[in-house]
Amino acid sequence: MGSTAQSRISSGTRNAVLVSADASFRQRMRTALTDLRWQVREAAGGAETLACLDVSPAEAVVLDSWLPDLEIHEFVEEFRRVHPDVDLIMADASIGEGCAARGPRRNEVLLALRTAQATDDAIWKTAPELPGGGSSAGAERVDRESLAVRPAAAVIDRPRPENGRPAGSCENGLPEFVGTDPAMLEMSRRIRLVAPRMTSVLIEGPTGSGKELVSRAIHRLSPRSARKMVALNCAAIPEGLLEAELFGHTRGAFTGAVEGRVGRIEAAHGGTLFLDEIGEMPLALQAKLLRFLESGELQRVGNNESITVDVRVVAATHRPLARLVEEGSFRADLYYRLAVFMIRTPALRGREQDIEALTGHFLRQMSATSPAKQITAAARARLAAWSWPGNVRELEHVLERAWILAEDRPRIDFAEIELDEMD
Repeated sequence: MGSTAQSRISSGTRNAVLVSADASFRQRMRTALTDLRWQVREAAGGAETLACLDVSPAEAVVLDSWLPDLEIHEFVEEFRRVHPDVDLIMADASIGEGCAARGPRRNEVLLALRTAQATDDAIWKTAPELPGGGSSAGAERVDRESLAVRPAAAVIDRPRPENGRPAGSCENGLPEFVGTDPAMLEMSRRIRLVAPRMTSVLIEGPTGSGKELVSRAIHRLSPRSARKMVALNCAAIPEGLLEAELFGHTRGAFTGAVEGRVGRIEAAHGGTLFLDEIGEMPLALQAKLLRFLESGELQRVGNNESITVDVRVVAATHRPLARLVEEGSFRADLYYRLAVFMIRTPALRGREQDIEALTGHFLRQMSATSPAKQITAAARARLAAWSWPGNVRELEHVLERAWILAEDRPRIDFAEIELDEMD
């Protein structure tokens, strides 16, 4: 055990981090550990846990078998590498023990696990086999020492879906994305790989396929998640104003500039800058953006002083930038600077299982503000047969339109599925 961990033990301080997406489990576990005089912090996901330990170390971490943001085995591997002296205790037997380190007060944590589960009446399923035998009432009288040395996996048996994950999620997916298509799983894998780094990311994919959602997932899983993510759609701002919007400007820099303004790059200092539709950026401005990416310095319009800004840049486009480079409408040097790591968002066409899952997802969202509606088999078949040129965004809008057309009826039928068919 390292010197830091050793000093915590000698001081008598008991520090634990509870990691679970289940808030009720965290609350029960917190109560049980607090009763044993532990100081407790909570984390709902893997990235939050690592950030929490970076701020302040812990003697023990209690880990649930599913994380909403990171794949469990990847988290454990990273945890072993970064925090080898912290006692990692699994709440069930899904992947076994996490680390070689075993804290001197591990038995207290194991006892707290039993206590937390007992209060939920979901434990003692193997009561006759527990030390002391008898019914569950007898099991509650088992002495503390016997409980403390019993393996955690033997008694922690909280109900879970068959695959160990909440309904609607997938083995390697992220909670932002609905679907189990291999292309979606690969996209999630690449997001998890690049998010912790400073690497520039280029997201390519058809309109409506979730490119901004990808950028937000990258930011959420990055060390910069506590700071801002600032987005700018390069196609939505007139060319004459885009430079000032991106780099900021001083008072009087141009007609109408009655006061100075911070640009989007500067506003994202310490966080993430998302440049959507980067392929629409004018060539002259591309050169200035490249200079910033290479130097980390910018000049506001109308000001000769340089400002140093620390941002992570994520760009997106529905037009392949490599083709634009060949055509001469996009700088090759900027392309290579942005496309250090590529992520492609898949089209919805042909992903029948994902269409089904997305339909259920959007209908559940709509039922939050009005009575729930079901969708008939005929309507589902019509959705599955469509080519979805507008991708996920088009599906969402079609379902919203169908919800309205169904009025007060509890079901959406074939007639309510109006598709944007071109003559």
